[in-house]
Amino acid sequence: QKNSCVLPEDLKNFYLMTDGFQMTWSVKTDDTPMPLGSMVINSVSKLCRLGGSSMYTLPSAPTLADLEDDTDEEGNGDKPEKPHFDSRSLIFELDPCNGNGKVCLVYKHAEPVVSPDTEIWFLDRALYWHFLTKTFTAYYRLLITHLGLPQWQYAFTSYGVSPQAKQWFNMYKPITINTALLSEEADSFVNKLDPNKVFKSKNKTPVLKKKQPSQPPGSQKSHTSMTSAKTSSLAGNSSRK
Repeated sequence: QKNSCVLPEDLKNFYLMTDGFQMTWSVKTDDTPMPLGSMVINSVSKLCRLGGSSMYTLPSAPTLADLEDDTDEEGNGDKPEKPHFDSRSLIFELDPCNGNGKVCLVYKHAEPVVSPDTEIWFLDRALYWHFLTKTFTAYYRLLITHLGLPQWQYAFTSYGVSPQAKQWFNMYKPITINTALLSEEADSFVNKLDPNKVFKSKNKTPVLKKKQPSQPPGSQKSHTSMTSAKTSSLAGNSSRK
């Protein structure tokens, strides 16, 4: 009501579920935890407007609107029109980015009536704008996908992330930081596991069963004659009885 604008539907639903979001995670180096990732969505009370007031208390102090460059106000080609620090746009801070810049919710058309269409932009430390997403939902997915790694928003700028941040990306998000390599070489990140080698059956040597030694034919005949002789003698004894 104060700024005569309405939150986009997806952001409003987010704030109905939770008043802001903050998640940090650390890595352990030499048994000492070191904070690394940070994912932040400001609460409603911290959803401050940028460019509306002076940064200092002096009456003639400069504001962000004084830095407006009229020569770069229109979008070039496929690039969207950049936000303005003056009354033409309404800008609200979503994420302070640990001092590396600001992620902002931007109403680009605020005159004469505030348009409900919003976009998410990144304002770097040099006060240059970089487009991120058209909706808050898409930005939230980007935030989770990049794990809140330091300076991840700079991956969407023309100069990219710093060398130190790139090391963390190579460790935790190698495919994200090497998208150009992935588009050129489709098989560079493909698992080239050969199932035929992994599940190759071992050639088991067959166990040969020992055959019973065969008796010579002569011994079999003598054994048969001895058995018949014993049978006939037993029959004779029984008949005598």
